[in-house]
Amino acid sequence: MESITPQHFLILAFLLFGVGFLGVVIRRNLLLVLMSLELMLNGVNVALVTFSRTGQNLDGSLFVFFIMTVAAAEVAVGLALLVALYKKRRSIFSEDAGLLQN
Repeated sequence: MESITPQHFLILAFLLFGVGFLGVVIRRNLLLVLMSLELMLNGVNVALVTFSRTGQNLDGSLFVFFIMTVAAAEVAVGLALLVALYKKRRSIFSEDAGLLQN
């Protein structure tokens, strides 16, 4: 039976990042764009933990905590902007986001 190697984790990280990137590029719904950004950040987290474990160094795991903090702040600010956009325009599509200036 084959064991799980760091390459398997890097493939998973690449797939998570790729699906998240496609979601950011293709989607128009801002809530789905925020979810896709979270997928991208999780892909980076998996890659950092993999590099940290293979290098016998905990620096990558330390960066993961900072990324998780940034992701939590991103969710808070992003959802606040979505609520403001929905209250003003009754829509959460990305093309309506530029209309918040008026």
